[in-house]
Amino acid sequence: MEIRKNSGPVKWFFIGISAVFLVTMLILPLIYVMTTAFSAGIPAFSNTVKDKYALKAIGLTVRVTLITLGINVIFGLFASWCITRFQFHGKKVLSTLIDLPLTVSPIIAGLIYVLTFGRQSMLYPILQKADISIIFAVPGIVLATIFVTFPFVSREIIPVLNSIGTDEEEAAALMGANGFTIFFGITLPHIKWALLYGIVLCAARAMGEFGAVSVLSGHLRGKTNTMPLYIELLYQGYDFTGAFAVSAILVFMAVVILILRSILEDKGKGSIENGKPE
Repeated sequence: MEIRKNSGPVKWFFIGISAVFLVTMLILPLIYVMTTAFSAGIPAFSNTVKDKYALKAIGLTVRVTLITLGINVIFGLFASWCITRFQFHGKKVLSTLIDLPLTVSPIIAGLIYVLTFGRQSMLYPILQKADISIIFAVPGIVLATIFVTFPFVSREIIPVLNSIGTDEEEAAALMGANGFTIFFGITLPHIKWALLYGIVLCAARAMGEFGAVSVLSGHLRGKTNTMPLYIELLYQGYDFTGAFAVSAILVFMAVVILILRSILEDKGKGSIENGKPE
C-alpha cells in the first residue's frame, strides 16, 4: 500500500520510462504510417484503397478471418470443456499441444503444411485426384491462420471454467436438465465475456498473420494475397504511399478491435467482481 501511495521520484521515473517506450515503439510508428498514407492527398489514398487488388486483399482477409473464427470458436469451446470437465489420460499433453502455436514460428507452421500437402507429400496424389488445392490456394491460407490462432479462444475460456467449478452444472443435471440446457442456461452466461474476448484476440491475430500465410499463399496477386502480403508487395514495388494506405486500413481495423477488447475486458472484470454473469 505504501508503494502505491508513493508519489516520489521513483514512481515518476517508471512512468517516464514507460511513456518514452510507448511513444517510441508504438505511437511514432503509427503516426508515421498515417502521415505517409495521406501524404499524396486524400484522392490518392482513396484510389489506392479502391484498387481492385486492394479490395480483393481486404475481402480475402475478412473471409479468412471469419472462417478462422468460426472453426476456432467451436474448437475452443470443445477443448475447454474437455480439459476442465473431464479426467482422462493425456490431458496435460492435450493442454500442451494447444499452446504449441504460441511457441512455434509461423514460418515453420507454413513449412509443415507445405510438407504435409505439397507435391512431395503422400496426400498430394489424393488431393490432386479430388481436384483439391491447398498449397498456394485459399484453403492453405485458412489452415495456416487457424493453426496460429486456435489457442486464443480456449485459453480465455479455460481459466473461467476452472474458477466457476461444476456445482451449478451438476445441480442442474440432477434436476434432469440435458446437456444443451446446462450449457446455454448455466455455462455460457458465465463464459460469454471470456469467449468474446478470445474471439477478439483471435480476429486480431488472424488479420495480421504474415509468416505462415506467406509460405503457403504463393503471393498470387488478386487471388491469395491477404492485406499483410499485399502491403509487402506494394512496398517491394516502391509504392510506399500505397503500402502505407493499405496499412492505414489495417491499423484502423486493429484500433476497432483494441476498443472492443477494452470494452469486453471491463465487462468481464465487472462480471467477476459481481460474482455472477451479466
